[in-house]
Amino acid sequence: MPGSRLSFKEMCAKFEVTPRTLRYYEYIELLQPEKDGRTRWYHPREVARMTLILRGRRFGFSLEEIRQWLLIYEEHGTGPQLDAWVELADRQLADLRRQQAELAETIADLQQLRDQTAGVKT
Repeated sequence: MPGSRLSFKEMCAKFEVTPRTLRYYEYIELLQPEKDGRTRWYHPREVARMTLILRGRRFGFSLEEIRQWLLIYEEHGTGPQLDAWVELADRQLADLRRQQAELAETIADLQQLRDQTAGVKT
């Protein structure tokens, strides 16, 4: 089924990633495309995994966390993978909320210093 697979170039274009990124994800075993000589073919499974990888990166998960999470599905199935996801998400949400609070404090401090400095200017 040629229509259900993407070439290396098509995969890069679909996900707006560099060839280096795609090769690296393969190297660290996040993706396992079909190889035909030097040609790589990405099937729907790899497309789905790439979607999850990029979403995980966007949420701030490390590639190792993502790799372990994907491995849970392969070894134990959907239920344990979903349980692991909830745990990872809870931890990441707590970390993001802490960063948000620190950022809000930094913004307030910078605004105050800026306003004081602007008031001194004659």
